Amino acid sequence: MTVSATLTALPELQPEDPGARLLLFGVRQMGAHGIHDACTAHAFVTAFGKSFRRPLVLLRALMQEMSAMSAGPIQIAPWCCARMTGAESALLQVLGRVRTQPQVSAVLLADMLGVRDATGVLITAHALANSFADMGLALDQ
Repeated sequence: MTVSATLTALPELQPEDPGARLLLFGVRQMGAHGIHDACTAHAFVTAFGKSFRRPLVLLRALMQEMSAMSAGPIQIAPWCCARMTGAESALLQVLGRVRTQPQVSAVLLADMLGVRDATGVLITAHALANSFADMGLALDQ
């Protein structure tokens, strides 16, 4: 793959924020191996301790809802890739803004999923962002 092709397919660098990196890891693992991926569960236990269930269950719900509602495939990169796809970047923007700018997040999420209205998924995204913030790993941008 040429440099320009890589930059087209993977336009953004992974974030430095530990919460966003954990979330991205979970999205990539669940996207590749299913929502009950053990590596994702282990990463959440390591990051959140005994309180891991809430963010893990909400991420599972978000992944399932996005998969069911999406008009087409959602591109994700392998877990080890240092760059992000446009869809991954958009999802992190949605989760980073949903607590303070829900209208902007709604438009970004609907665009990413290729649908007119993604309100149901946005509610889950908001709950997931709240759970990360409550555990000290806020996704806010």
